[in-house]
Amino acid sequence: MQADTPHTPADALVLEAINTRYGESHVLHDVSMTLQEGRVLALLGRNGSGKTTTMHSVVGYQPVMSGSIKLFGQEISGLVPEAISDLGIALVPQGRRIFTSLTVQENLDVAHRRGSKPRFGFDTLFDWFPRLKERRQQRAGTLSGGEQQMLAIARALITDPKVVLFDEPSEGLAPQIVEEVGAILHRLKAGGLSIILVEQNTKLALSVADDVVILNSGQVAVTCLAQDVSNDPDFLVNHLGVY
Repeated sequence: MQADTPHTPADALVLEAINTRYGESHVLHDVSMTLQEGRVLALLGRNGSGKTTTMHSVVGYQPVMSGSIKLFGQEISGLVPEAISDLGIALVPQGRRIFTSLTVQENLDVAHRRGSKPRFGFDTLFDWFPRLKERRQQRAGTLSGGEQQMLAIARALITDPKVVLFDEPSEGLAPQIVEEVGAILHRLKAGGLSIILVEQNTKLALSVADDVVILNSGQVAVTCLAQDVSNDPDFLVNHLGVY
């Protein structure tokens, strides 16, 4: 019997020397990073360092001036957000940005692709997020902050993504809900999903991350393994000013 060939992780998402402007402001300067298939990359940095702009550049919300963004080898820079989403990138945006006037079910229905059988289907998501199941006919604007965050995550997963970008998923949440968000990230990682995580809660980020990229003034300052950060007690103080 022939032994199975070990699976070699592919490069899920590659940014090569991307430059992005907001109006006259040059925000990202030759930013390069690689997210490997099935891994979690924590994108860290101080406020205003360019983390959210990087995410918006990937999903097409903010067009890049130059550089390359490839999803499993396919160039996606220059595509409109809808096309990028169709190719398999989902964003859980900072501030949730759910449709508050729609019900929980309607928020998911809007994101679900007709005729598709997503890896994370309705049954799976309602099993993971039982409070959403209980409130599926409730308007999303009446949910608690934690429930809205769970809905934002579920809405991204129902699109059947290959890569998910999380932008500050624990922001403004109670400690218990932060733990729930962390558990979901670990579950997605265990399932082989490729993730970029922007997160001010460095303890949460490093608990799930494999790799770390730190931005400073729109440039990549550090690229390393998460374990290197965890093993160096002065690292976060030196690069982020946090303990």
